Amino acid sequence: MPSHQLAATSAQRPVSRRDLLKYGLGSAAALATGLWRPPRLSAAESSKWLTIESIDRTTCELPYREVPARAMARELPHWKYVEVFEVKLKSGHTGLGETLLYYTWGVSSDDDVARALGQNAAALMWDDSLGAGLQMALFDAVGRALDLPVHALLGKQRHATTPLSWWNIDMPPEDMATECKTALDAGYMSFKTKGRPWFDLWKQIDLAIKVVPESFKIDMDFNDTLLDAERAIPILLELDKIPQVDIWETPIPQKDLKGNRRIRESVLAKVAMHYGSPDPWETLRAGACDGFVVGGGASRLMKTGAVCAMAGTPFWLQLVGSPITAAFSLHFGGVLELATWPGVNCHQLYIDNLLTAPIVVKDGFAQVPDGPGLGYELNRDVLEKRKVPKPASRPDPQRLLETTWPDGRVMYVASNETVNFMLNRAIAAEMPYFEKGVNTRLVPNDGSTKYRDLVKKSRNQPYFP
Repeated sequence: MPSHQLAATSAQRPVSRRDLLKYGLGSAAALATGLWRPPRLSAAESSKWLTIESIDRTTCELPYREVPARAMARELPHWKYVEVFEVKLKSGHTGLGETLLYYTWGVSSDDDVARALGQNAAALMWDDSLGAGLQMALFDAVGRALDLPVHALLGKQRHATTPLSWWNIDMPPEDMATECKTALDAGYMSFKTKGRPWFDLWKQIDLAIKVVPESFKIDMDFNDTLLDAERAIPILLELDKIPQVDIWETPIPQKDLKGNRRIRESVLAKVAMHYGSPDPWETLRAGACDGFVVGGGASRLMKTGAVCAMAGTPFWLQLVGSPITAAFSLHFGGVLELATWPGVNCHQLYIDNLLTAPIVVKDGFAQVPDGPGLGYELNRDVLEKRKVPKPASRPDPQRLLETTWPDGRVMYVASNETVNFMLNRAIAAEMPYFEKGVNTRLVPNDGSTKYRDLVKKSRNQPYFP
């Protein structure tokens, strides 16, 4: 039975285990989420209120705060660029959305904008192929036109609040401790970061736990860099003794289901994996993780949330961008039953807020908005202040990283037009494994012959002078 027909039957009967087995996870998810329908309007009313009249797009460059700026300049300088969407309906209501241009599940193209113009916003808003910013703005616009919060368009509200986590990329131990304290002071009770062999894991956590209580949790994403269960387990068992440690994400390659299961069975902290790779049903049957990292467009999020609800598997929402994206994510946190792990939006990175009000977090939780649409308004002063021409391609300044060890070893790795130029070397085991005392810095480009020579020698592989 096609998925759209499955969805149509969900109001008539609940989803059963037989449905799950017969139709598979994706189709059963459609069954469980078949009530995602906007209120019905007559054709005349729909044309009057919900037709898309115009779509405006503005690119902004949002500067990072001082501490994360040092780390982001090293590896993710392109995360500063967001494209803000404003979708105006015939009703006069305008919806707000955004795309983090160089880290998103979908960038809205000129063709996407062209096919949306003149169409019914409610008929289009579930189409994930439209991209993040445009889809988000459609939901906001329809919600405003119908005087409903976005979560009412998604389904039944299950949570009045939803947990949020503070995020930073990997950084020196001193900076990580500073950010954990900043997060705690802002009302957060969870911090997510990266585990990397070019920083001292033990010192990072040791300094961080000195500035936060035991109830504050630290989650670490290794992105495969622990390589295999044999080497990962001793390290994780040692860090497991720390009460603040809560979740290890993708410690080793996710396709290694047996290895991930060994880790999960060996350590106290929970193990998280990105949903969808490998197939979630295989992952669940293998017992390879305790929960998932979930992202993507609205339709995918609802289907994924339904699968996790049927499986009894918690997850965190990972929709990344400025506070505009974070506001959108709050609504999914309100309706998805098992979105009970702290969501990751990364909006804490930036100095400026593209919304007129902050997303307030208290004791680790934020309120799910009840105002029309997103429940937040666009800060036009910031929009105008940070407006820039849209880059023709991903900004990629030359970077040279220097890693040092206590015994005097030095390693250089230069950017090479790939996003994860440092991470890829670690996954390929081209650099030393996790050790205590290791540290890394961004080498300033002084234009010297020495700098150019080091870049040349370290672009294709790590260079050890």
